Amino acid sequence: MSKNLVLYFSVYGSTKLVAEEIAEQTGADLVEIEPAIPYDSNKNHYNALARFAQKEHDEDMRPAIKNKISIDGYDNIFIGYPMWWYTFPMIIYTLFDQYNFSDKTIIPFNTHMGSSDGGTYHTIEKLAPKARVLKGLPIEMSEAEHGCTDAVAEWMKSLNF
Repeated sequence: MSKNLVLYFSVYGSTKLVAEEIAEQTGADLVEIEPAIPYDSNKNHYNALARFAQKEHDEDMRPAIKNKISIDGYDNIFIGYPMWWYTFPMIIYTLFDQYNFSDKTIIPFNTHMGSSDGGTYHTIEKLAPKARVLKGLPIEMSEAEHGCTDAVAEWMKSLNF
C-alpha cells in the first residue's frame, strides 16, 4: 500500500486549508514547510510581502527551511504552495535543492489569485526529473478559504487516487 505525504508552504493559511483537505481525503501525513525566518502573515501587509517575494525571486534566493522533513518511506508526495510573482515561492526551490525526489510520485497543488499554476508543474518536472509528476490542482485563494472539499474530491477522482 502506498504511503502518502502532504508537504505544504503557506503564509496566509489558504494553502494550509487545501493541504489539510487533501490529507483528510487521502489519509496522508501532513507536514508544513517552515521557513527559518518567518514571513509576515498579516494580510494587511500584503504589498510588503509581495515586494519581498519579488526580491527573493529576482536575487534567486534560497530561504532556509527550519524543520527537518523526512520523505523516506513515502511513495506519493503532495507539494503545495501559494503563487508568488507567477511562480512558486523560493523556499520551494530550497526544498528541491535539499531533498531527492527520485522514484517518488509528486502531486502538486497551489493557491493563486488568478495565475493558475503559472507553469510551476512543469518546473517541478525539471527540478525532479527522476520523479513522476501528476496533474496538479490550482485553486483560487478565495475558493480555498471558503471550502475546497468538492474541488479536492473531484481532483482525486481525476487522478484515480
